[in-house]
Amino acid sequence: MPRFSAPDGTELAYHVAGDGTPVLCLPGGPMQASVYLGDLGGLSAHRQLVMLDLRGTGQSQTPQDVSSYRCDRLVDDVDALREHLGLERVDLLAHSGGTNLAALYAARHPERVSRLVLITPSPMAVGLAITGELRRETARLRRDEPWFPAAFAALEAITAGRATDDSWEAIAPFLYGCWDERARAHHAAEDSQRNNAAAAAYGAEGAFDPDGTRAALALFGAPVLLLAGEVDLNSPPRAVTELAGLFPNAGLVVQPGAGHFPWLDDAERFVATTAAFLG
Repeated sequence: MPRFSAPDGTELAYHVAGDGTPVLCLPGGPMQASVYLGDLGGLSAHRQLVMLDLRGTGQSQTPQDVSSYRCDRLVDDVDALREHLGLERVDLLAHSGGTNLAALYAARHPERVSRLVLITPSPMAVGLAITGELRRETARLRRDEPWFPAAFAALEAITAGRATDDSWEAIAPFLYGCWDERARAHHAAEDSQRNNAAAAAYGAEGAFDPDGTRAALALFGAPVLLLAGEVDLNSPPRAVTELAGLFPNAGLVVQPGAGHFPWLDDAERFVATTAAFLG
């Protein structure tokens, strides 16, 4: 397992799949081990994927300072990996909660990013809110699914502030384009892959400066691809469209029928889109 040292001495691990020019891949969760990304539906056949296990996750070391889990402080870990790989500039791909880290990296080090790919992104770093009504509207696209009544009732409880642990589990089918055996297994593995304490610290006070990040991204000239899933409850296309508008050189693709993990829902379409953008 290849490793490198973060600036504070924490030993971090990364996984490599495929050959060719590297693409640095940041997992979501937040703070989930990168294993859930797999090889991104076969994207490794086109580019070398370098998938970072963020500190305290996967094969990476747990830091002594738990405040170092904060998203803005993880930017230095990403840059240390770039330097470790001997790259002046990187193509950077991030998923879900990891897109906040990618946005902060691009804002702080725009000259070090060649291309930026944001998959079903979170808009937390730039202060965009996703309303309960938009989530319910997106969820209603699945009204014909057999699991819809129970899942939608749970979603209504969550958006009304009456969530229980069971509520969050019940809405899991909304995150996949097809709630089949493969999706169930993918979801079931999440608990063992996520560092919950680190996730709680990821967005702690001071982690984000939305106004400053927006201003920096408005000057970020590198090409950006934002990929949304048509039925993704977590990152609805309308919210991703708003996020795309913050970049001067961004393209938005909405993958039909896809949820929050589009490489699982239609690997061929996902790979075609991302590989064409990355070149």
